[in-house]
Amino acid sequence: QVQLVESGGGLVQPGGSLRLSCATSSSIFSIYTMGWYRQVPGNQRELVAAITSGRSTSYADSVKGRFTISRDNAKNTVYLQMNSLKPEDTAVYYCNAFYRRNYWGQGTQVTVSS
Repeated sequence: QVQLVESGGGLVQPGGSLRLSCATSSSIFSIYTMGWYRQVPGNQRELVAAITSGRSTSYADSVKGRFTISRDNAKNTVYLQMNSLKPEDTAVYYCNAFYRRNYWGQGTQVTVSS
């Protein structure tokens, strides 16, 4: 069983930055495709960014140029650097790991408001 623990969420003003972290318990972290999703009440969970074991990345159009996903295999951790945050980025952000099946973290709240 893979455990994912997110951190780094919080309240930030529009235009500000946050960095989310997701630490995993798996010793084979390096082979997982890792992703960040977000969800607002009443909406479906949506993919924000993903990074493969080969470090190929993909982003939702709404965050391209503002968010950066990265991974540190030595620390079994994936990051999401979020810059130029907008109120519409407000959501619960979930870490995801995929290898044969999906694993999810508990989520961390990000609120962008003045």
